[in-house]
Amino acid sequence: MEVLNKIKGWAAALAEVGVSLAALAIILEVLGLGNMPFMPQNLSVVDNVSAMLESLGSQGIMGLIAIWILWAIWQRKDA
Repeated sequence: MEVLNKIKGWAAALAEVGVSLAALAIILEVLGLGNMPFMPQNLSVVDNVSAMLESLGSQGIMGLIAIWILWAIWQRKDA
């Protein structure tokens, strides 16, 4: 059981780093500073996030359910 808890901790830490990097990339892109050094030149984080939100919005109630599930997972991580 201890091994599973350790793996869960690593996964949570990796997810937190990923979210932090995505937030940093969005902020830098919005400020007009371009792409992050570790990202491909033709990759736009803002465009990808916008497309994902548009996709969820076009799904109607299923999009709302997906957002609710993601929010519940995120809240459980903080607890």
